[in-house]
Amino acid sequence: MTGEQEPEKKAGNRSSEEVIRVLDLYETREKIQTRQLPGFYRNLQRWTWLPMLSGYFLLPWINLDGRQAIWFDLPARQFHIFWITFWPQDFMLLAWALIISAFALFTVTVLVGRVWCGFSCPQTVWTMIFMYIEDWCEGDRNQRIKLDRAPWHSQKILRRGSKLLLWGLVAFVTGLTFVGYFNPIRQLVPELFTFSAHPAAVFWTFFFSVMTYMNAGFLREQVCKYMCPYARFQSVMFDQDTLVVSYDEKRGEPRGARRKDEDYRAAGKGDCVDCSLCVQVCPTGIDIRDGLQYECIDCGLCIDACNTVMDKMGYEPGLIRFTTEHAMEYGKTSILRPRFIGYAVALALMVSAFSYTIMTRVPLGVDVIRDRNVLYRETTQGLVENIYTLKINNMDTRDHSYSIEVTGDYPFNYLGKDVVNVREGEVLSMPVRIELDPGLMDVPNTDVIFVVEAIDSEVIHARQESRFIGPRLQR
Repeated sequence: MTGEQEPEKKAGNRSSEEVIRVLDLYETREKIQTRQLPGFYRNLQRWTWLPMLSGYFLLPWINLDGRQAIWFDLPARQFHIFWITFWPQDFMLLAWALIISAFALFTVTVLVGRVWCGFSCPQTVWTMIFMYIEDWCEGDRNQRIKLDRAPWHSQKILRRGSKLLLWGLVAFVTGLTFVGYFNPIRQLVPELFTFSAHPAAVFWTFFFSVMTYMNAGFLREQVCKYMCPYARFQSVMFDQDTLVVSYDEKRGEPRGARRKDEDYRAAGKGDCVDCSLCVQVCPTGIDIRDGLQYECIDCGLCIDACNTVMDKMGYEPGLIRFTTEHAMEYGKTSILRPRFIGYAVALALMVSAFSYTIMTRVPLGVDVIRDRNVLYRETTQGLVENIYTLKINNMDTRDHSYSIEVTGDYPFNYLGKDVVNVREGEVLSMPVRIELDPGLMDVPNTDVIFVVEAIDSEVIHARQESRFIGPRLQR
């Protein structure tokens, strides 16, 4: 616990008090028991969670063309996202997507603060789900506090056991679904229940189940306060026009209890009745009346609680509200400011470039490896011959037949298959030869271009350059 000592010391002419504060950096966590109160922002949370939870739990069960809609096939190094298959050489797109996500987070944070944490963060969503289960099994806040203090008896065992059991069920379904994105879930589920699943799949299923159980059931606000880096660096993105949950101190202070029909203004009191409901509903256990704190996740639950009290007392709502520092001080704020405009423009450019890259991406990879053991060789017809290994990677979601041609500054003679069939996801490797009359060459080496095109789709084609080497010219 945090200790504080204030000994008085006088040394020489020093007449002021010297205050020594002793802080324990490893303070024991105090369990937070939150109160469930209805309101606009709690309902808004449910509507923001619905598409995310539905997508997370249902997408692995959707099949497209006989394959799971989203499947990260690590052994095959293929990442299937709906109708597009990504390969390791597409990892630059993944890095690009992560950068775009970061800039989107920065843009939203500059404008509306930490609303991602309060309405969309998986840690918040699963923690709230576990809190709903806790409230359903053990009762409201006061009942849970009494249950914690009560000795163990049959009713306490039943209530707590049912809560832990439901937590475990939600955690297991969560972990199973996550692993289902990497191991086809329609195959994984029956294998788990028949004890025939691969040990790695079993391990990761239970690993993510346990982590969900711990994070949402026991760690909760500690993840947001101590483990999440966003909580630490979010302040550098805030400015005086960032929309955050704020307490109107000028209107609310001095706070104090009163009767509903009391003339509290004459008694020198503000609108805050000091009911502490804003603290009781806070999932991180802070008092928003102490000002903006990094633990605040902008969930707005304290606004719902305060507006409920204001409504009962007949006061104007909005003592706690989403607002900006400038709006609190001067009654106005500015949305279009340089930082936000810069983030928004950068985000728009990156999203446009990324979308264009995805839409124009060709699901075909061609690689040409020249035989380095022999630079060239002369045929019986007096021609110069180079040998290559041609690799054709069909990155599409269906089989294709490809035509192969070579071109360049000279009339090359291509010796190899003109048409090849490559199955979906297959990499075809075959040796090919190219011949050329050395009398036509005015340089010892030149570029040769392999052109591969899908016969059934003109938009799927690729070109790959290599070198053709001949004898050194005699001067």
